[in-house]
Amino acid sequence: MNFSSARTNMVECQLRPNRVTDEALLAAMGSLPRERFLPESLRSVAYADKTLMVAPGRCIMEPQVLGRLVQAAAARPGDVALVVGGAMGYAAAVMSGLVEAVFMVESDADLAGAAIGLLAELSLDNIVVVESALADGLADHGPFDVILVNGGVAELPEKLIQQLAEGGRLVAVLDGGDGVGRATLWQRGAAGVSRRTLFDASVPILDDFRKKAGFVF
Repeated sequence: MNFSSARTNMVECQLRPNRVTDEALLAAMGSLPRERFLPESLRSVAYADKTLMVAPGRCIMEPQVLGRLVQAAAARPGDVALVVGGAMGYAAAVMSGLVEAVFMVESDADLAGAAIGLLAELSLDNIVVVESALADGLADHGPFDVILVNGGVAELPEKLIQQLAEGGRLVAVLDGGDGVGRATLWQRGAAGVSRRTLFDASVPILDDFRKKAGFVF
């Protein structure tokens, strides 16, 4: 398979037609070998317009969904970003081409180890991978200008929102419980944190962000 041509087609046929217009982001996604961030068995469909499960509970998001989320986060040079549930590191790698530094938190030890090795191979040296609980974020390394949750959430912990810097942006796909996922932007301003729905998207929910069962009387 000609992966280089597949990357070009992804940019021209999936990203641009779906309103991903940021040229730096398009260049990042058009140059990264997405297939390297997948198990061998899935590499032939690396550039398909769908979300792919790379391990139990972990995915690599559909290109246009990831592209639109990252674009909405308005990542800029000089920003420090956090990617939550990074799996083998593709979303962190995309973000690394747009910001000064990326921290990636992954609770699966095997995935975290694989990501560290792959990112080193690709000379992406502005990414730090930390093995830790996803819902805790990385408060010791924050606050962050950008936070991306690489998967769906049914609930977003307050402790993660609190890791946003002033003016910081957090993007995730929020499942409202009605079977429809909605890409959502949280932004910290002087008056507090606002929330805005961006577009509909279907992304598997990360186990760490499922709703906790309440008491039943």
